Amino acid sequence: MSVRAFLLALLLLLPLQAFAQGFAGIGTEADGFARPERGTAFDFPADHGAHPDFRIEWWYVTANMIGPDGTPYGLQWTLFRSALAPGEAPGWSSPQVWFAHAAVTTPDTHLATERFARGGIGQAGVEPAPFRAWIDEWEMAGPDFDTMRLRAAGPDFAYDVSLNAQGPLVFHGDRGYSVKSAQGQASYYYSQPFFALDGTLTLPEGDVAVTGQAWLDREWSSQPLSEDQTGWDWFSLSFDDGDKLMGFRLRQRDGSFFTSGTWIAADGTTTAMGDGEIEAEPLETARVEGRDVPVRWRLRVPARDVEVEVAAINEQAWMGLAISYWEGPVTVRGSHDGIGYLEMTGYE
Repeated sequence: MSVRAFLLALLLLLPLQAFAQGFAGIGTEADGFARPERGTAFDFPADHGAHPDFRIEWWYVTANMIGPDGTPYGLQWTLFRSALAPGEAPGWSSPQVWFAHAAVTTPDTHLATERFARGGIGQAGVEPAPFRAWIDEWEMAGPDFDTMRLRAAGPDFAYDVSLNAQGPLVFHGDRGYSVKSAQGQASYYYSQPFFALDGTLTLPEGDVAVTGQAWLDREWSSQPLSEDQTGWDWFSLSFDDGDKLMGFRLRQRDGSFFTSGTWIAADGTTTAMGDGEIEAEPLETARVEGRDVPVRWRLRVPARDVEVEVAAINEQAWMGLAISYWEGPVTVRGSHDGIGYLEMTGYE
């Protein structure tokens, strides 16, 4: 969701002790792997599929939903590909490792689970046309990238929803080349933020029919961050007037920040926002699984006359998985009202 989950995707590439010191491992060299290049044209539908010459990649869905009684819900579905070496090979010789996260958030509970798979044996993968991304029985699939069915299940929840695009793909940064640091690390990054959603959540108390909107992020790279970046705060916001905002703040060891974002008009036209054009300030923290995590923010985009407060629907939306982070639905109030999603990493 974005500078989406680089740390998570590197879990199976780097020694775990590298992360004990924060996020330093994300900035390590990626010798032998392909690197993003500015000006590269996207090739669809092929680019909806996997890029095994790059070290890390994901298909990342978040959704804001409403039940029949007006209760707000959040949903996450993420498939990660992580390469031990560039390229592909058949069977167990494949250097590609896959893992996935699924979650449902309510105002009172946060339910999350994960899956792991090895490439080359059919347990997980992505096919661009017809589109299908899967790991075990979890699946996002349809005739194309605009019309899909999304399914996942855990020990205490499940969901089965349809996604139907109501607008175009959008490309972040310079036509999809998204810079992540002052040193120039970058990824390829595009989104489909215009999905209409309907379907069913299965919760411990029973099934809930839901409708809402979903946002899908696609990103791949090999060395996305610099070694002095320790975590990030990523926002995807949908305003009531139809405009949208993707923005992230990468935290530096010296206390400074690198920021980037995209203003997405209701018709899908975009304006890139470089370092310093988005201001994100934590206003309130909550104690979450033994750490202090910002759960209310002031977000400003002066060039767009945006000044809003972004607040968690459930402050305890902690993804307590193999690598832990915070991710959940938010409300937006101020110059622009709306809803969205927030992801935060590196809060230990």
